[in-house]
Amino acid sequence: MIIDVHGHMSAPDAFYAWKASLLSHRGAHGGKPPAISDDALVAAYHHPHPSFGDISHLSHLDGAGIELQMISPRPFQMMHSERPAKLVQWFTEETNNLIHRATELFPGRFKGVAGLPQSPDLTPREWTAELRRTVTELGFVGAMLNTDPHEGTETPLALGDRYWYPVYEVLCELDVPVLLHAAGCKPPAREPYSLHFIQEETVAVWSLVNANVLKDFPELKVIVSHGGGAIPYQVGRFLPSVVRTGVSYLDKLRQLHFDSCLYTKDSLELLMKVVGTDRVLFGSEKPGTGSQIDPATGRWFDDIHLLIDDIDWLGDECRADVLENNARALFRL
Repeated sequence: MIIDVHGHMSAPDAFYAWKASLLSHRGAHGGKPPAISDDALVAAYHHPHPSFGDISHLSHLDGAGIELQMISPRPFQMMHSERPAKLVQWFTEETNNLIHRATELFPGRFKGVAGLPQSPDLTPREWTAELRRTVTELGFVGAMLNTDPHEGTETPLALGDRYWYPVYEVLCELDVPVLLHAAGCKPPAREPYSLHFIQEETVAVWSLVNANVLKDFPELKVIVSHGGGAIPYQVGRFLPSVVRTGVSYLDKLRQLHFDSCLYTKDSLELLMKVVGTDRVLFGSEKPGTGSQIDPATGRWFDDIHLLIDDIDWLGDECRADVLENNARALFRL
């Protein structure tokens, strides 16, 4: 069985038209969500989409043999930095509601991973009300945390700062994992959101393993998206710290988990060799950025299961851990 811990929702166009309307009137017309029927929501997962290689969300999953996918909000859509904060709250709540409805309309195929209303104008303690709602009332199995709620407009506090502690407290109380994944990015930041994801993941790993968070919250379960950003690739730069601290940097990294949302065999092999196959969970982001055909191979770029199959030194037990067992254990499935 393949369990995909890094998937994102699909939704009808009416949902994103509603978002555009919210941004236009800035809350003056209220936050009543659009009336999206079950049929329309089901169709969003069944209809081919031009952004994803002209096939549907479910066709991508079926083609890759993904039997269960954790779905979270589309990160770049989350508009955390927009004002007033009630726009972020309304949009986040309805996003989670649609994810919940998808889990019910496709039983056994999806499980929900919650977005949080991470407006910088709200406190992290205020964000956690939605975390509690989605886990205790809607049956969600995890949450997605944007490490930069300012979306590039200001410098965010690193994840080692106590600012984030209210979120960590509730994650541990509810015993659900958190998927670290940045959201949008806009000026004055120099980079587009896709690069921003990787930069934020890199800083996130660095800040967590160099702070007291994992000592203060030993039960905190953290998954870093996209293979941990640049850290596994640049790990040699941090290994000499063992001489100064007496603590192996690799041991620090192994306090975290990492998804396999990488699109080359070499990068996947490097990740597994650096952190160990017991710390890697299958994640594809299907359908998403990689949902295009590679002209060199004829495969989808995000056919990560095939890249894992191509790793000849990976034994059956370790392969099963990456594809299924690690996710079962971490999410208590």
